[in-house]
Amino acid sequence: MSDTRKFESDVQLIKYEVLREVARLSMEGTLEDKADTIPFIVDPGPEPRTRCCIYKEREITKDRIKLAMGGDRENKNIIEVIDVACDKCPINRFFITEACRGCLAHRCSEACPRGAIYHVGGRAYIDQDKCIECGRCKQACPYNAIADVIRPCRRACSAGAISFDDTRKAVIDNEKCIQCGACIIQCPFGAIMDKSYITDVIDLLKESKKNKDIHVYATIAPAIASQFTYADIEQVICGIKKLGFYDVLEVALGADMVALHEAKEVAETIEEKNIVTTSCCPAFVSYIKKNYPQLEDKISNTVSPMIATSRFIKQMDPKARVVFIGPCVSKKAEAMEDELKDDIDYVLTFEELAAMLDALEIDLNKCNDGKLNNASYYGRIFARSGGVTEAVEHVIESEEIDIELKPVKCNGIKDCDKALKMAKVNRLNGNFIEGMACEGGCISGPASLHHAPKDKNELDKYGKKAFEKNEDSSINIFEIKNINLDRK
Repeated sequence: MSDTRKFESDVQLIKYEVLREVARLSMEGTLEDKADTIPFIVDPGPEPRTRCCIYKEREITKDRIKLAMGGDRENKNIIEVIDVACDKCPINRFFITEACRGCLAHRCSEACPRGAIYHVGGRAYIDQDKCIECGRCKQACPYNAIADVIRPCRRACSAGAISFDDTRKAVIDNEKCIQCGACIIQCPFGAIMDKSYITDVIDLLKESKKNKDIHVYATIAPAIASQFTYADIEQVICGIKKLGFYDVLEVALGADMVALHEAKEVAETIEEKNIVTTSCCPAFVSYIKKNYPQLEDKISNTVSPMIATSRFIKQMDPKARVVFIGPCVSKKAEAMEDELKDDIDYVLTFEELAAMLDALEIDLNKCNDGKLNNASYYGRIFARSGGVTEAVEHVIESEEIDIELKPVKCNGIKDCDKALKMAKVNRLNGNFIEGMACEGGCISGPASLHHAPKDKNELDKYGKKAFEKNEDSSINIFEIKNINLDRK
């Protein structure tokens, strides 16, 4: 690992080490034969790094390796729980603290619908076998003496997709999960992880070296500006090309295309729909479909920047195969959707990119011939909260489109839910909902190398470096014409 790269926690570091070793062996062509050596590299022993014993650590690492190699292909959810790693969180959600005064009113037990609270020696106690974790006792206690120790994964899941089985292991409800990846970040033991297609991409790159009719393009999300902070963006591009990619384009170019298309779509459909929501965040789109199906027809029909960029590349080069690289877990799910799976071949995360670079021992600080300048300022700021709205507003102004846009910018799923609730009952003070599942936008994606507050400033700096200041300027340079940007 580069001495200059910093990971936020041991959870990220261990995940990275597994990905790096899987990538290294895959590149060597020895993964199938040597996969069982990885636990001894990541967890050398004899003392454990984080768990009770080295043997348990290695068992957990084995499950991480499986996920790094694609996980359970029958499970369509990108996110899986590593059962053996899920065992250290508090078992009981509610418990009585020392603040209990043993009051005569007994409001806590009166409020409990299951009779789970009893009193001994003037103090209240909770019978955990009867408790259903409804929280009514906590609300009723006049001394705030009942603590709510909600597990981090459940607290992070605004979609309410996480529950616990009889052994108190976390369980993901695929019918509710929007694959935003918030649980991945918040689990302090790394017991929840996204599947990786890093071996598939490596195999594709190997094949392209033998077959000149395969050109593998990398498309990078604009959020990359806030990730590899120890290297210039040009050095990162150079490093990506050294992995074997035919060329590298920025998805911000697709964002320029999307902004132009979406602005015109909103103008044409706003009278009919009253409200239009953005469609670039697949987790937000999934949240609408699963929780507000009556608003599904309000979702913009414009594809995401990832799909727009890929469609452009494949129209430009019939030999193209396209790999998206970004901070987003839900993009992996988007790439598997039936109506979009032919548009994009694979999705990698920034974590996986870092692992691949180090597996080949590519030092970004020694890379110096990469170039990237094929999008506008507005396309690049798509990656932060409010960026999509700014881009669409700029198109409306510059193209003199006759529409009064009343945007509602939602920063995170909780914000999105509030806006959607108001839209459901026709009380939303606006006609355009920008929805981002991650607070701060894509720059805070779950597969980012870090989530520092300065990320937004780094992205704005990156945007201002763009030679093209307008969306149509970058599109005209590439002579982009007749690209289908409709989802349906």
